[in-house]
Amino acid sequence: MSPVWRRVGWSALGLAVLAAAIGGWWYWQDGRFRQETNDATLQADQVAVSAKLAGNVTAVAVDDNQPVTGGQLLVTIDPGDVRIRLSAAEAGIATARAGAEAVAATLSEAKASVLAAEAERAAAQSALDQATREVARYRPLVRKGAEAAQKLARLTTEQDQAEANLKARQAALNASKERVESLGAQAAEAAARVRSAEIQQQSAARDLADTRVAAPVAGRVASRAVRVGQYVQPGTRLLTIVPSTDLYVIANFKETQVGLMRPGQPAVVRVDALPGVTFSGRVASVTPGTGAQFSLIPPQNATGNFTKIVQRVPVKIALSAGPAARKVLSPGMSVTVEVDTRAAKAELDAIRAEQNQQ
Repeated sequence: MSPVWRRVGWSALGLAVLAAAIGGWWYWQDGRFRQETNDATLQADQVAVSAKLAGNVTAVAVDDNQPVTGGQLLVTIDPGDVRIRLSAAEAGIATARAGAEAVAATLSEAKASVLAAEAERAAAQSALDQATREVARYRPLVRKGAEAAQKLARLTTEQDQAEANLKARQAALNASKERVESLGAQAAEAAARVRSAEIQQQSAARDLADTRVAAPVAGRVASRAVRVGQYVQPGTRLLTIVPSTDLYVIANFKETQVGLMRPGQPAVVRVDALPGVTFSGRVASVTPGTGAQFSLIPPQNATGNFTKIVQRVPVKIALSAGPAARKVLSPGMSVTVEVDTRAAKAELDAIRAEQNQQ
């Protein structure tokens, strides 16, 4: 081999060793802390819009995939029956209030009767006291013969009459008070009837408002199942609203990748539908369990033969995307996620030190 080719060979070998050294240094300082997976999809908290009351659909104000704003009218249900109930409830309020006013007027009269009965009882008590004093004054005089016995007898009779009159006035007063108590109970019952009628009116008014189904959030219409003329029941799903501003990523990392993954760490997201475009994100949360643990039938590895399978842990990634990108991004799209876990690399040494001390 000529000296020239020998020098070329040694130079190539040196470059290869240098490249390997640089690559190894990069992997040890950076690369080993970057965790990537393509087992990830875009997600959004979809809102299913359902009917709150029964009736025929008279209008559908939106079409499939149409953008809507929060509070925008979506569906109208025939309000005829609800308006009848509302009118009946309003008439019930008027009737209940009239009854309550009549009871209140009667109660006022009864209270006035109590005042009159108390005055009559006081007068009867005064008359009895006067008659008692006269009898007490004439009785010694009659015993001494200074006054005739007939006058004492007349005064005694007047005393008995006054006492009987007092008892009658007391009974009338008691009856008036009992009537006031009875009317007070009737007034409370009438007030309760008014409140019940008002609640029925409020319920009917709310049902009338519910005949106009509005969008609870802004987004786009999906899986529209409602049609004009359709009879719906409470709970019938009409359509779904997919928010366009609250997209996030669910990335299923292998259990060997999440040891140093913490909320707040930066992430890079690449969407298959937009090649060459990268989105920034951050780790929002890590699911407290593998996907298998939350499946309908969790695995039971304690029976039969066992084959170890690397499990996946769902990680929620908050996505940062502009308005133009959100017009394209939709839930269910495939993405690739890379998370930088370098911020937690010191925790690995801390965990090892902690375990060595035990």
